[in-house]
Amino acid sequence: MANLDGKTVFITGGSRGIGLAIAVRAAQDGANVVIAAKTAEPNEKLPGTIYTAAAEIERAGAARGAQALPLVCDIRDEEAVRAAVDAAVERFGGIDILVNNASAISLTGTLATPMKRVDLMFSINVRGTFLCSQACLPHLRKSAAAGRDPHILTLSPPLNLDPKWFRPHFADTIAKYGMSMCVLGMAEEFRPDGIGVNALWPRTIIATAALAMLPGLASQLDMTRKPETLADAAHVVLTSDPRTMTGQFLIDEEVLGRTGVSDFDRYAVVPGTPLLPDLFID
Repeated sequence: MANLDGKTVFITGGSRGIGLAIAVRAAQDGANVVIAAKTAEPNEKLPGTIYTAAAEIERAGAARGAQALPLVCDIRDEEAVRAAVDAAVERFGGIDILVNNASAISLTGTLATPMKRVDLMFSINVRGTFLCSQACLPHLRKSAAAGRDPHILTLSPPLNLDPKWFRPHFADTIAKYGMSMCVLGMAEEFRPDGIGVNALWPRTIIATAALAMLPGLASQLDMTRKPETLADAAHVVLTSDPRTMTGQFLIDEEVLGRTGVSDFDRYAVVPGTPLLPDLFID
């Protein structure tokens, strides 16, 4: 089975949750991981910093010599993003994989969504995804030329234009879909370069500390799955041939099912409990 040994993975927002789970899984193969996120100081509401994440990643990859580089980076800041990419290349010699994991959320209606929140979602979700991809692409092209099978993987949903996904939280939906449109466009633009560009989304709600802060969801975490379901699905995508695996909107359960996984109870927070479907999934 293909693995990520010796590759360099640049992950945004990877100090906890899904991003950290993907980073740990990559490190277990021997990948070097760059954690580009804002959290440098502990927060009582959201445990974990880029430094605790780096330590966990290196522990996970110790047997394979994996290294982690924690970088304080607000992906809304162009100079900070380009400096982080430069630091990653200086440390590890290049970048083979970009995981666009960072995003902001606000499940509120139009009149209940302040413009400050709208600006935050668009600057992180859409602009941040575009910027990080743009900054990494010259290095991904070099990776492709060296035969290292580069990928961009964005944690965003399939493009579903059913009005039911717009009515309750319009601004959040179009911000998330902006990430997905980056996938759609960049997959075609960089297909000739041999760079795989795909989206990955969970079939069910995933238990994270950030999710637990959303009104109404904290009491339903028993009906969710662990981030490892996305980490394992991401691993399948990132070890695939980017010349054939590109431009796809993938669902974690379907990706894992194609590899022979049939028992998903191991990913459940409480095995056997009915699960909450994620947004944008019919």
